Amino acid sequence: MSPVCSDRIAEVVARELAADPAVEERVAECVLAALTAVDGDSAATDSGDTGVFLRSITVQGFRGVGPAATLRLNPGPGLTLVVGRNGSGKSSFAEAAEFALTGGNRRWDGRSTAWREGWRNLHEPDTARIDVELLTEGAEPRISVATHWDESAELADAQWTERRGSQPATAVDPRGRRQRLDLYRPFLSYSELGALVDGKPSDLFDALHRLLGLDELAAAAEQIRLRKLELERAVRDSRQSHADLLVELAEADDERAHGVADLLRSPDPDLDAVAGAVAGSVLGLDGPEGLRAILRLTLPDSAQVAATADRLTEAARNVARHATADTDADLRVLALLTRAREHVTASGSCPCPVCGRDELDADWITAADTEIAYRTEELAALQAATAEFDAALVAARKLLTERPIELGSATAVADRSAASFETTARQTNDVAGTTDSYSASDSLRKRREIVGQLWSEWAELATADFDDRLPDRLRTLHAELTMELAALQRDTRTELDRLDTVWSPLVPRILAWLDPARAVADHAGELRVVKKAADWLKSATATIREERMRPLETTARWVWSTLRQQSNVELGAIRLQGSAGTARRVLLDVTVDEVDGAALGVMSQGELHALGLSLFLPRATVAHSPFRFVMIDDPVQAMDPAKVDGLARVLAEVAASRQVVVFTHDERLAEAVRRMQLDATVLEVQRRERSIVEVRVTGDPVRRYLDDARSLLRTPQLPPAIADELVATCCRSAIEAAGLAKARQELLAAGLEHGEVERRVRNAHTTRAMITLAIMGVGARVDDLNKHLSAVGGRWLVGVLRDATAGAHVPIDRPMRELISDTERFITWLRAHEPNAVRT
Repeated sequence: MSPVCSDRIAEVVARELAADPAVEERVAECVLAALTAVDGDSAATDSGDTGVFLRSITVQGFRGVGPAATLRLNPGPGLTLVVGRNGSGKSSFAEAAEFALTGGNRRWDGRSTAWREGWRNLHEPDTARIDVELLTEGAEPRISVATHWDESAELADAQWTERRGSQPATAVDPRGRRQRLDLYRPFLSYSELGALVDGKPSDLFDALHRLLGLDELAAAAEQIRLRKLELERAVRDSRQSHADLLVELAEADDERAHGVADLLRSPDPDLDAVAGAVAGSVLGLDGPEGLRAILRLTLPDSAQVAATADRLTEAARNVARHATADTDADLRVLALLTRAREHVTASGSCPCPVCGRDELDADWITAADTEIAYRTEELAALQAATAEFDAALVAARKLLTERPIELGSATAVADRSAASFETTARQTNDVAGTTDSYSASDSLRKRREIVGQLWSEWAELATADFDDRLPDRLRTLHAELTMELAALQRDTRTELDRLDTVWSPLVPRILAWLDPARAVADHAGELRVVKKAADWLKSATATIREERMRPLETTARWVWSTLRQQSNVELGAIRLQGSAGTARRVLLDVTVDEVDGAALGVMSQGELHALGLSLFLPRATVAHSPFRFVMIDDPVQAMDPAKVDGLARVLAEVAASRQVVVFTHDERLAEAVRRMQLDATVLEVQRRERSIVEVRVTGDPVRRYLDDARSLLRTPQLPPAIADELVATCCRSAIEAAGLAKARQELLAAGLEHGEVERRVRNAHTTRAMITLAIMGVGARVDDLNKHLSAVGGRWLVGVLRDATAGAHVPIDRPMRELISDTERFITWLRAHEPNAVRT
C-alpha cells in the first residue's frame, strides 16, 4: 500500500519556493512566515505516543458485557477476526476501546438520549469499567488506559487514568489524544461505513485535508488572504475618506481648510505637510490651543498697581527728605564723634587728639552727646526710609512679569504678520483707531502684536533705573496694557467661536484620515507582497494537494479493485474540491459500464460499503500514522460472497504491516479466510445468561498448521513417506508462526521501533533463527539455542525443534502423531515462556 508523504508542509513549500526563480525574496518570506505561525499552532498534532498496538480490552458493566471479560490481542501486525452472533457482546469491546481512547463513540452520535442512557449493563449496573492495554514505541512501551464510572454516574461523568510501565496511574483527559485519533481515525463502525460515502460532503473533505497536512497550508493561505483583504480594505477606506474630506474642506469658509485642501488635491499628498498644517493651526499661536492660552493671561489688579506705585512714590519722598548732600561724610563724622567719646570716657579729660588744641572735658562731652544723638536719629530715619524704598521697589518689580510666550516673540510676530499681510486679502478694520485692510485673523494677530509690545515695555520696567516718573509709568502702562489685553481677549473669544463653528470640527476629521493614510502608505509594499504571496500559494496548494492525494488515491483504487468482485462500477480519480470558507467535497470519479455520473445513485449497499472501506483504509494506514492498529466493526453486511472474498484479501494485505481487528457476526468472512488459507486469528465471543461474556480462540495460523498436520495423517491416499514429510513441514510452520508472534511481542515490549522489529523478523530466515530471536533476543547466536533451551525448559525442547525442522527434508525416527503432540506442547511452552531480558 502506498504511503502518504509525511514531510512537514513547511519543508515542502520551502523547496517549492527555492525551486521557483520567479518568486521574490519578500514573497517567499511572507509565505514561510505564515506557515511558521500556523505550524506552531498545530505542533500538538505531532506529539504523543507512536507505533501504538492493542494488547487487550477488558470490559465490565458496559453495554452487553456484565462481569469483567477480556479480549486479548497479539500486539503486532496480523489479522484478528472477532466473531459471534448478534447480541454476543463483541461490538461492546469495539465501542469500549473507542470510548476509552477518545472519550466518545461515533456510533452513538445522532442517537436519541434514551439510546445513550442504556450504556450500563443491566446485570452489572454498579460497576462500569474499561481497561485498554497498549504497546507503543519508546522507553515505556506498556501503557494502560482505564475508564471508570462511579456508581450512578452518567456516561459523560467518566474518569480516565493512565499508567505507563511500572509507574503509578495518573488522571488524564482523553481529549489530549482525541485530535490525533480523529485525524488518523483507526476506528470504523458499521454506521460510519456508509456515511463515508453518503454523509456530509465536507466531513470526508476535512478529514482527508487534515490527513494530507493541507490544513496548515490552508491556514497559511487564509492568514495571507485575510491580511491582503485587511490592507485592501484600508486602501479603499482611505480613498473614500480622502474624497469625502476634500469636499468638506473645499466647502468650509476658512483659509486653513482651503490650505489643507490644496495639499490633498495632489495625486500623492505630502502627509507630513498636511500634519504640519494641522499641528500649526491647532497648537500654534493662531490655533485653538494658542487662542485659549491668551484667554488665560492675567495682569495684576489695578488697585494693587496703584497702591504699589503710591508706596514707591512715598518711599522715594521719605528718602529724599532724610538724605543730605553728603550722607557718607555725615556717617564718618558720627563714627569719629562716637570713638572720641569712647576715648574720653576711657582716658578722662585730654587735649583733642585731632587738633591738639581744644580740651576734651566735661563740657565737650555734653556737647558731643547731643550731637551724637541728633546724628544717630537722622541716620536711623534715613535707613528706615531707604529700606522701605527698596521693599517698595521689589514689590513693584514683582508685578512686572516677563512677556508671555502665548504672545510670541516680537521678531516672530512681526515677521509672520508681514508675510501674512502680503498674501491675505485685506478688509477695513481699525485696531488702534486707524483704517487698514486686514482680515479678521490678521486683525487678531495685529492686536496680539500690540499687546505683546506693551507687555514687553511693561516687563522692561523691572530692570529700569528708578526715577520720579517710574510710579506714573507703572500706572499708565498698566492701564493701557489692561485695556489692550481685554480687547485682545474679546477678539480671541470671537475667533474661537468662529473656529468652533468652521475649522475646529474639521481638525479631528483630518487627523482621522491622516493616521490610516500613513498606515496605507507604509504598507503599500506589504500589500504588493501579500498579493503575490496569495497568488503563488493558491497555485502551489493545488499542486501539493494533487501530489499528496495521489498515494491515497492509488491505495483506495487498489482496495476497491480488490473488493469490487463481479461489480461493473469503476473507481477513478479522487479529488478534493473547495477550500476553507467555501463548499468542500470529495469528488469520486465513479462510473457504471463506463457511464459517468450515475454510479453512486445505482450502487448497491454492499458496493457503497466497499467504497467506504476504500476511503477509510488509506486514511487509517498512512505511513506516518502513530496508530499501528485498525479496528473495524461489522464491514461484511450487505456484501455479496465475491466481495467478502475480496475483503478478506484486502484485510490480509493490510495486516502484513498493521494490526487489523475486525468484529463480525457474519461467518462468511471467517470462512473466506479459512478457505483461502490466509493467516488470521479467530476469536469467538459468546454471551451467557446474566451478560457473562467469554472469549475463546477458535483459529489462528498455529492451530491451522496443526489441524492440517492431523488431516494429513488421516489421508490414506498419501504415501507414508510423503505424508510424514508434509506433516513435519506443517509442524515446522506451526513453530515458525508461534515464534514470529512471540518475537514481535517481546521485541515490541522491549521498546524497539516497529520498523526495526520487522527488519529483524525478516532476517530470521530459518526456524531456529526465529526461535532464537523470540526467546533470546537481538544479537543472540543460533548456535547457542540448544544450550539455552536445555537450560530453561529441558532437552525435550531441543528434540522437538530438531525433528520438526529436519523432518521436512529427511525421514526421522519419531511417529508423526507424537511429533504433532510434541509440537503443540512446544508451542504452549513457547507462548508461556517469559525471557529474563530481550537484548537490544
